[in-house]
Amino acid sequence: MTNGTQSIDRAAEILSLVVKSDSPISYTEVVESTELARSTVSRLLSALERNGLVERDGDGLYRGGSLFATYASRFDRVETLVAAADPTLQRLSEETGETVNLAVPSSTGVVQVAQVDSTFVLGATNWVDVEVPPHCSALGKIMYAFEIIPIPSGRLERRTPHTLGSRKELMDNLAEVRDRGYAIVHEEFEEGLDALAAPVFGLDDRVVAAVGISGPTMRIAAHHEDVGRLLAEEAGLLSRSLKRKVAHR
Repeated sequence: MTNGTQSIDRAAEILSLVVKSDSPISYTEVVESTELARSTVSRLLSALERNGLVERDGDGLYRGGSLFATYASRFDRVETLVAAADPTLQRLSEETGETVNLAVPSSTGVVQVAQVDSTFVLGATNWVDVEVPPHCSALGKIMYAFEIIPIPSGRLERRTPHTLGSRKELMDNLAEVRDRGYAIVHEEFEEGLDALAAPVFGLDDRVVAAVGISGPTMRIAAHHEDVGRLLAEEAGLLSRSLKRKVAHR
């Protein structure tokens, strides 16, 4: 066993002991429970504390750190959002028959957190596990347009002849997204595939998610305007619903 792996195992043992304890635990209790050297426990507890995995209370006892609260808070928000958005996704599915997705921003892109499958055999794709560059994704364009994720500089990866290839092209397209109220992707990720998306706003009027529809170009391309208006309307209803839920807490 390497020293690095051994240190990780020991840190994990200490962390597990702290977070599973029914009440904050002392340094001495950690030493006695793990049977590790006092200097080792001190060093590992300090490292865990620096990284937000453990923290000390007013009595100097150790408990789970702020990182756990941050994770739980984010997870709870996503779960609440998915539950609140489900009626919206279902209505969009019934109205269009196409694949409907809900996505939230990540540090550099989007993460799809819910999907209602297409009622058509052609177009029934599970997008939750598919990585799509944001500049050729309708959901991603929403996050770019409303400055929720950083806009890339330089040349952009071209997936098809229709993909936006430069920052200027992307910026011009994003201005149209903001003016129109929804994003359109026309064969930009894959030829024969179109998608649209609209923003979902939170209490502070910042975009917290995007709702999107995707399907074969042959079914969607002639109906961009109608689908886009429907998405914007449903996303607006969801936004207002979320604001009411937060306001009444």
